[in-house]
Amino acid sequence: MGFHEIRFPATLSFGSIGGPQRRTEVVTLVNGFEERNTPWAHSRRRYDAGVGMRSLDDVETLISFFEARQGQLHGFRWKDWSDFKSCTASKDISYRDQVIALGDDVTDRFQLMKTYHSGPHSYARPVCKPVEGTVHVGLADDPLRESVDFEVDVTAGVVTFSHPPSLGTEITAGFEFDVPVRFDTDQIQTSVASFKAGDVPNVPVVEVRV
Repeated sequence: MGFHEIRFPATLSFGSIGGPQRRTEVVTLVNGFEERNTPWAHSRRRYDAGVGMRSLDDVETLISFFEARQGQLHGFRWKDWSDFKSCTASKDISYRDQVIALGDDVTDRFQLMKTYHSGPHSYARPVCKPVEGTVHVGLADDPLRESVDFEVDVTAGVVTFSHPPSLGTEITAGFEFDVPVRFDTDQIQTSVASFKAGDVPNVPVVEVRV
């Protein structure tokens, strides 16, 4: 699968419907109890890109983007307006937002992560498509300088330090990020008449592993 490092127009993804999807296998036993398991370590997000269409110009932009990706063939970046920062929506990004790892005196490359907390439980989500120019990194609560202390691969979400962080040092980061997706259809159907009447095309988009 090819991947194009281009973002679906953010003005069109604004207002779209979608979010995380899990796969849970549920088996009901003869005594009424359940056994639940999942083959997925990470959720997979789905969206409808058609909901954001507000004019025929928007539809033309969508079709151009769709054709340039050749339908389902090539992936692209998607801004999930409900979850696109390392912090909450009302706050500004800070290098203190997320603890992504602890130093071990050996490793100098670390994956960006966003951890979701609820009570005593949490889920750590790998972030593979950070937005260029938004990544801030800290060591032991001290901010670092990009291109001096660390480099960021925005195509993979990997931070590389000039020297391996010392043992037990807390590595933190803040960032904006996109979701790697593809169209989940090879066909877009719309008409001028139906669009003027208030109907919008159904354009499913699904997250991909990269």
